[in-house]
Amino acid sequence: MNTRISIDNLIEIVRTGGKIKTGVDIYNKKGTLLLDQDVLVAKVKILEIIKDNGINSVPVNAAFNGGLWDGEGNLINVNADGLVDFKDPDTRTIAEPVIESSQSDSVLPDVATNEIEMRLFEIEEIKEQAAIKYTAAKQSIKKVLTDIKNTGGEFDYTEVQANVSELVDFLVVADNPFSYLTQEIFSYDEYLYNHSINVCTIGTAVLNQFNTHFSGVVDDLLKAKTSDIFNPFEKDDKNKKQTNSFACYYPDELTDISLGFFLHDMGKIIVPDEILNKEGRLTEAEFDEVKKHSYEHGVNLLEKNHIKNSVIRSIVNYHHAPLYEGEARCYPVDKKYTQIPLYTKICKLADIYDAMTSKRCYKEAINPISVVTQLFRSYAKKDYMLQYILHAFVKSIGIYPSGSVIFLRNGQMAYVLESAGPLVLPFTDEKGNTLKHKPDPLNMSVPEIQEEKMVDNRSSVKAPKDVYELLPSYIKKITERP
Repeated sequence: MNTRISIDNLIEIVRTGGKIKTGVDIYNKKGTLLLDQDVLVAKVKILEIIKDNGINSVPVNAAFNGGLWDGEGNLINVNADGLVDFKDPDTRTIAEPVIESSQSDSVLPDVATNEIEMRLFEIEEIKEQAAIKYTAAKQSIKKVLTDIKNTGGEFDYTEVQANVSELVDFLVVADNPFSYLTQEIFSYDEYLYNHSINVCTIGTAVLNQFNTHFSGVVDDLLKAKTSDIFNPFEKDDKNKKQTNSFACYYPDELTDISLGFFLHDMGKIIVPDEILNKEGRLTEAEFDEVKKHSYEHGVNLLEKNHIKNSVIRSIVNYHHAPLYEGEARCYPVDKKYTQIPLYTKICKLADIYDAMTSKRCYKEAINPISVVTQLFRSYAKKDYMLQYILHAFVKSIGIYPSGSVIFLRNGQMAYVLESAGPLVLPFTDEKGNTLKHKPDPLNMSVPEIQEEKMVDNRSSVKAPKDVYELLPSYIKKITERP
């Protein structure tokens, strides 16, 4: 077990002739190794470098031969509270343990000593980049919708293309990046702007996952030696090494699709605000007006701006169309579900997911875990191709999406930082009280995870509004949008 010791305490020990060994590798936020776990520190300089890197406390792991020794070579004891037991009572006050404030702005530890903490630093860096991209994208969609209102329907399509291309480049490079663009679960301000970016981000992640997986499936089918597919050119050269030759979508198509995701709901700017933001159930006439945002208002705006791209037009027009035979409350219905492009179906799933996990003036946000479960139950086994899309959706979002609130088997509640794993941060004790200190994040995928720390799938998940008051400030901060 690691015992964290104030860096000032360690400096004092070495300054007075003592030595220390951490038993744990110490890295800074950029992943640079500052101190090897096996180095016996006898000079203050290296500790001062660690302190200059913003590290206020350092773990000492006795299980890996870590320890503290005074100038005479005697082991210095550390009690359960992290207090260093100096021989001289007058110096004991130096050994105050470092108590991390619950008001701190970050979930990050002072120093990375393991893979989880290194991943937290990586997440923090991606989140910072995502915040910049998100702000630029929000400004772009704001300008689009404002221009539409002020000009009667015209906007700068070229500028939108440039901004979305930058966002998409980031989405492709980052691993599952939508996880780091926090969900609007506690505020409904500027919903339409946020929703446009979220659908673009989520849809692009799902699209890339689908494109990779489905293209691979088709490639495997084409290359299979037992395949019944006739190849007129393959006779005597069956052992020739094959390379991947099929792609469902190519880069230029992927860019157009993401742009369509970004613009999918622009027709809503024409729908009266009193209908869009109405509290309570819409009348049939009001719902008919809302439906026009896609097949009428959205399509008309594309035509007015001379946007002839068939991919974008399909997404704007049909992102509420049926995904399977007989699906209710879908529109327009001038095409069979089999005629709706796959990328448009992906847009629909992304649209539903974000709408359900976002707070609106007339409803609270739903826990993402419940939404993923509900979507899976609604669309599983309805259509063969839809299964591939649904698989890509669940694979991208995760069973425990970022921003979810889960229960652990010991009764603690935890916030999901990243769906991979998942990587979670407990924020209550076993009795449901908010923790007064920052706990270590837990990676649920590691074999050595304690049983009582595993996810309790028997307990009902909580809606964000139900636990908001229990969240410590450093978690509330990461739920806020730029």
